[in-house]
Amino acid sequence: MGELPEATPNRAYVAEVHHHNLLASAIGDQKLAGESIIHNYGKSFNGFVAQLLPDEAEKLLEQKSVVSVFPNTRRKLHTTRSWNFLRMPLTPKRRSKTQTDIVVGIWVDSPSFNDKGFGPPPRSWKGKCVTGANFTGCNNKVIGAKYFNIDDEALPEESPSPADENGHGTHTASTAAGMPVRGASMYGIGRGTARGGVPSARIAMYKVCWSVGCSDMNILAAFDEAIADGVDVISVSIGGPTVEFFSDPIAIGAFHAMKRGILTSCSAGNTGPYPMTIENVAPWIMTVAASSIDRQFTTKVSLGNGEAAPGLSVNTFSPKKKMYPLINGVLAAKGSGADAMIASFCDYETLSKKKVKGKIVYCLEGMSAQDYTIKRLGGVGIIVALAEKTDVSSTTIIPGTFVEANTVGKSIDLYINSTKNAQAVIHKTTSSKIAAPFVASFSSRGPQRISRNLLKPDLAAPGLNILAAYSKLATLTGVPEDTRHSIFNIMSGTSMACPHASGAAAFVKSFHPDWSPAAIKSALMTTATPMKIMDMFGELGSGSGQINPARAVDPGLVYDIKMNDYIAFLCKQGFDKTKIALLIGNKGFNCSNIRSPPGDDGINYPSMNVQLMTANSNISAVFHRTVKNVALGTSTYNARVTSPKGFSVEVIPSSLKFNKLYQEQKFKVVVKGPPMPDETLILSGFLEWNDSKHSVKTPILVSKPLSEFD
Repeated sequence: MGELPEATPNRAYVAEVHHHNLLASAIGDQKLAGESIIHNYGKSFNGFVAQLLPDEAEKLLEQKSVVSVFPNTRRKLHTTRSWNFLRMPLTPKRRSKTQTDIVVGIWVDSPSFNDKGFGPPPRSWKGKCVTGANFTGCNNKVIGAKYFNIDDEALPEESPSPADENGHGTHTASTAAGMPVRGASMYGIGRGTARGGVPSARIAMYKVCWSVGCSDMNILAAFDEAIADGVDVISVSIGGPTVEFFSDPIAIGAFHAMKRGILTSCSAGNTGPYPMTIENVAPWIMTVAASSIDRQFTTKVSLGNGEAAPGLSVNTFSPKKKMYPLINGVLAAKGSGADAMIASFCDYETLSKKKVKGKIVYCLEGMSAQDYTIKRLGGVGIIVALAEKTDVSSTTIIPGTFVEANTVGKSIDLYINSTKNAQAVIHKTTSSKIAAPFVASFSSRGPQRISRNLLKPDLAAPGLNILAAYSKLATLTGVPEDTRHSIFNIMSGTSMACPHASGAAAFVKSFHPDWSPAAIKSALMTTATPMKIMDMFGELGSGSGQINPARAVDPGLVYDIKMNDYIAFLCKQGFDKTKIALLIGNKGFNCSNIRSPPGDDGINYPSMNVQLMTANSNISAVFHRTVKNVALGTSTYNARVTSPKGFSVEVIPSSLKFNKLYQEQKFKVVVKGPPMPDETLILSGFLEWNDSKHSVKTPILVSKPLSEFD
């Protein structure tokens, strides 16, 4: 997955011939090589997909001109008011002429993609609009559409087309750059103005996911096309198991995008609150965690004894009666004894249809789709008791809500078991204000496994209960038995957070079109809002904090990283020099000619993180950093450090003076301390550079070895 051959009129063809010859030399058969190749990447980087036996893959990897060989795997999607909460007004001061030429790449008929007032696509745009089933073409808002189904992965019921059949792409695209739509709601819930961060931006969509998942070969093909098409920001709400960078298609694609000045924003994953679950960790990627906004969707249950039971869900149904019979899984069981206890989880085969029909059923949290089960058995509602506290309001296919098992759940179960005529009614969802922001419980946490001294995620953005555009080709829940369709839906996930950060990046880039991807990421990180830590691993899931796009336009200082800095980082990390040479297209490259970057992490990153070698190691780390002045006029920045007991932080020098725009100054941060207490896994603090106009914040984290988080 290295750089393409030198630019020629038939560059793609030259790459294709090279791929064929390379494979033929590895497997020893010209004809078989031609039959084995499935797809060639030759627009933005050099690579191909082929059907190979394990021994053939090994032989290919032994070739000196091969960066990496890895099996095609399937990755998954990381599945209104949010921009107001980020203090981005509906009509902020914008460089609209510049923003009109931003491309951040659906159900194109959504009002969120109305192209009224847009002129033709920018001259720099080289992409195409591919039509297909349920997709008749683009407009001047959605200027590009392509789909990738290289290995014929789409099922018969899935039409090969750019059309969004599950709603995910429509939701994320409209979050990043959708047009303002007043009065938007999901069946009246969450009513307000739905809009993207940069409504004046153009959108190009690249469909890589089908019902079986999102394959590596499709993801790489989309990167290859998007870079060549001329996009400005790439938003990827997809992830999978963390692997080393040269075997990670998103890391590879994002690297080639970075080389061409394109920022790639990626979701962090949805396997929190557990540690070591973070995904998309390459330093040239902007890794986005999910945070909350100040709105929560609540669904109240009224019990027959007059008590009210609060819960979380998105319930679009209004009750038709004042009360319905209420039963729990044990009482609705087919059998008795042990069978009845198993039935408390409401698995389909354990419940009696006769006992469930016409009733609301109280269930303990199980592994199956319990609302689907109760619907099939004729139930009219469901209350699910969750073992752990949640902050997600999930949409149910029948009237339903989710309650805390140890508090509200116990009260409901006690009421059911203390009367012969238990009754309840589940009300339609309403919204309420909550304290925010905080990291969503599902958002993946660090520490990461690949580059242990690199803090990921980088920052957080709203990803909890987000209202945005949706595809009419999909039901609200995606379940075929669900008959509800809506042009807006409420969804949660780092998938929803990622396009918020992508839109914010496009917003910053519109003011600073000459800034590098690293400078834009730095601006968003150093101006972010620190968040309330809600759990023991929250500090490993929040990065620099929640984005503040308006402040990021004028950050004062940025930590810039150029391609050569990333190369030096890869050398220091021990990556093979020959593979690095292929990656950057420099045959004469040698790591020995690169000066090893100073400091414990070896990269000019806008955060500072050290992972101790052993649990009882003394805290000792040195970080070398360079900041660039991006504000007009002279200024003097003074260092301010916030750190807990347990380690000391010294900044040398503690004052930086800038006399002109783009002037750079170096400093180092020395962190010291005794071994961390046995019960402590993380110590954190902040370095702030302040000139009375700008506050440039950088998190400093010290954590114990990965083994301590198992």
